[in-house]
Amino acid sequence: MAKICVIGSSSMDLVVTSSRRPGAGETVLGESFKTVPGGKGANQAVAAARLGAEVYMIGRVGEDTFGTDILNNFEANGVNTQNVKPVTHLESGTAHIILAEGDNSIVVVEAANREVTPAYVDEAVDVIRNADIVLIQQEIPEETVVHVSALCAKFGTPLLLNPAPARMISQEVIDNASYITPNEHEAEILFQGVSPAESLRQYPNKLFITEGSKGVRYFDGEQEVLVPTYQVKAVDTTGAGDTFNAAFAVALAEGKPLQDSIRFANRAASLSVTKFGAQGGMPTRAEVEESL
Repeated sequence: MAKICVIGSSSMDLVVTSSRRPGAGETVLGESFKTVPGGKGANQAVAAARLGAEVYMIGRVGEDTFGTDILNNFEANGVNTQNVKPVTHLESGTAHIILAEGDNSIVVVEAANREVTPAYVDEAVDVIRNADIVLIQQEIPEETVVHVSALCAKFGTPLLLNPAPARMISQEVIDNASYITPNEHEAEILFQGVSPAESLRQYPNKLFITEGSKGVRYFDGEQEVLVPTYQVKAVDTTGAGDTFNAAFAVALAEGKPLQDSIRFANRAASLSVTKFGAQGGMPTRAEVEESL
């Protein structure tokens, strides 16, 4: 069983569905409202656990009702929460999501996730050392991402960096990461002034640009490769990227070849958008293998 460590955000998603997004200063009538556990780190942890991995989460929640619900959700999905400790002076993180016009818009409030500091991560250093792969995102402090990348390099633990939300990352982090998985928008911010083709060539078998319904593009050292995704009728695209990253990490940790790992991740991500909620559609291992 693959042993995966996820370091990142744990939040509650506040989800509104509407036929269209309001413009500035405009009010529109929505169709529904739901609260569901989310946060990029938590989403990836839950997705990896459903795909059969042994998952250890490193994160923070508030000492509030949302925090309790987030912890209960982890436990229901088999995620180890020994290193998810409540913060007393901050509320749990939230993501405010509008589903409209076939896509999503999201505003994230970090709150307790800001307390996923380098010092806090150091309390769980053995988990990082013993993991088959570490997943990290950018809804936690920038200095923590830098620190974790250095720890992974020190221990020889593969690091998968999902650079979302997009912000510039240092060359040190790029060098320390084993895999980097931006979408097209994030890649433009990470590699400003450099075309996607040039950036892919610069980081063969390390940089994987996800292109939504087209698939995933990377450079294998000889040529640019596009691994197509699977076409489905999308109900809610929230969490598709998190499902991809989790499934990619699981497949890599299990020793699958690179293209097979991407296909496995693409299939998991395509299944995830067929149901409501970031975690609601995340498939089990059996569901992915049957559909492959």
